[in-house]
Amino acid sequence: VQLQASGGGLVQAGGSLRLSCTASGRTFSTYVMAWFRQAPGKEREFVAVISWIGDRTRYVDSVKGRFTISKENAKNTVYLQMNSLKPEDTAVYYCARGRSSYLSSAFGDYDHWGQGTLVTVSS
Repeated sequence: VQLQASGGGLVQAGGSLRLSCTASGRTFSTYVMAWFRQAPGKEREFVAVISWIGDRTRYVDSVKGRFTISKENAKNTVYLQMNSLKPEDTAVYYCARGRSSYLSSAFGDYDHWGQGTLVTVSS
């Protein structure tokens, strides 16, 4: 499975961006897909995860109500709609495929990663 993330960029605080992650190869199977992020000097952290069907989601508290994860299985693509962006959302965002159908927030439960896309939010 190869994952290609895109959609990052520079945006002012309060603005919006939509990230996309397209899979190729053996694609999604029945496993979850997630977004993580890594800010400069910090560890990679969980942002959001979605089930294979797309009926279950989970978010880190800091993005609840602002970010929405979704997917289109026909396009092998998962999205992260980010609204009301804050400077603390600045990070490289990575998409990842899970090892199972569990909505995990643990880094070790994901075995395929995209290359990352940079999101910079200016104040």
